[in-house]
Amino acid sequence: MTTDWMKTRQTKYTLYLVVYVAVILAILGAGNWLAQRHNKSYDSTSNKRFSLSDQTEKLVKGLKSDVKVLYFDRTSDFPRAKDLLDRYDALSTKLSVEYVDPDKKPQIAKAYGFRTAGTIYVEAGAKREEARSLTEEELTSALIRALKTGERNVCSVTGGGEKSFDDSDRTGYSRLKELLEKNNYKSRSVRLLESPEVPKDCTIVLVAGPRFDYDQRIVDALKKYFTGGGRLLVALDPPLKAGRGDISENAALGKQLEEWGVTVSRNLVLDTSGIGQLFGLSEVVPLVVSYESHVIVRDMKEIATAFPLARSLEVKSPSNMTAEKLFSTSGNSYATDNLTSAEIRLNPSKDKKGPFTLGAAVQTTGAGDAPKGRLVAVGSSSFMANNILGFNGNRDLSMNMFNWLSADEDLISIRPKDPQDRRLNLTRMQMQFVLYSSVFALPLIVIAAGLGVWWKRR
Repeated sequence: MTTDWMKTRQTKYTLYLVVYVAVILAILGAGNWLAQRHNKSYDSTSNKRFSLSDQTEKLVKGLKSDVKVLYFDRTSDFPRAKDLLDRYDALSTKLSVEYVDPDKKPQIAKAYGFRTAGTIYVEAGAKREEARSLTEEELTSALIRALKTGERNVCSVTGGGEKSFDDSDRTGYSRLKELLEKNNYKSRSVRLLESPEVPKDCTIVLVAGPRFDYDQRIVDALKKYFTGGGRLLVALDPPLKAGRGDISENAALGKQLEEWGVTVSRNLVLDTSGIGQLFGLSEVVPLVVSYESHVIVRDMKEIATAFPLARSLEVKSPSNMTAEKLFSTSGNSYATDNLTSAEIRLNPSKDKKGPFTLGAAVQTTGAGDAPKGRLVAVGSSSFMANNILGFNGNRDLSMNMFNWLSADEDLISIRPKDPQDRRLNLTRMQMQFVLYSSVFALPLIVIAAGLGVWWKRR
């Protein structure tokens, strides 16, 4: 009987041990799975250096097919890429990262045409794109190019003194051209004055601040393109008459925009809040932090954008179209109709007080499967210029407009930012102060404090 009881107790302990081991293995397995696919961390750096942008997270988490990222380098140099690539890998099971040492796997290196260490390829189906550097901006751009099929052409109208993609001066659009190409767009110029018909392969037509009046044939070509389902981005500057760079009224184009629900006012918006001065901007560069709920700007909350030399817009939906406001200035803004003086002077008793709408979006509402035209109108062309494109949210807002116009709403978000240079630059006098205070002053203070304590206790 004692033997039976012992057997029963041993059996019970054995079962306990098996259950305990099974529970521990289950907990370890669940913890390992969570650590691999649900990694959570907190980035306390001021510029979110170790966090992926909203666009990257939205893009990777929304993957519907498998994507592979291959990093070619020596095994000893893999760690310098793992910090960034592992963050991509942790976002989705659809994305996998493979590290390839070309010396150990020469057949793979040859198949991919490997040339230099640190090369990154992104594969989506049969399409392959190369990231130009180990940065989030380049890697996400390569991912976008690999996922998107078909050509997206941005055609900029020329011949009327518009901003040019080939102009690298501070008021040119060369930086915008680079940004478009990183996001899978191609850009070129079209001269509607010579041939008043928009080419069929233009995904988006850009009218970037013409200085001279458009011929009615150009306006008619833009109308035919838009009503036929085309996509337009029209940026019109105030008709300033000061200095050598006078800007014409462009009444024909303004009248056409009014038929589409956007009336461009003949004024210049001034920002008197003083906030722009904190960024080194003047009152003729109004800041915007107030956005509507449209898909173009819904992710732009509390992100400032700047609009040099802007005019206000009035928005009202016409028949067969929906027109919506996008963003407005603050209440501390005024609109002056004095456009002939080189020196801008505010007259509170005469000038109209804000807020003022600076951007609008229009879409046709045709019946059936007919293509629907889309239009974005902005009262400034300089917000995408080289000298201001990098300001806070200007780059994001610009690309969100192009993404909406090309029906790539899945790409609308806040994009990766270039790494900030956080180095501290000291003058010669400041360096001498640090040297003398740390090497001589602080040790002498400690010695003096010790001597003082010794003197009191002796």
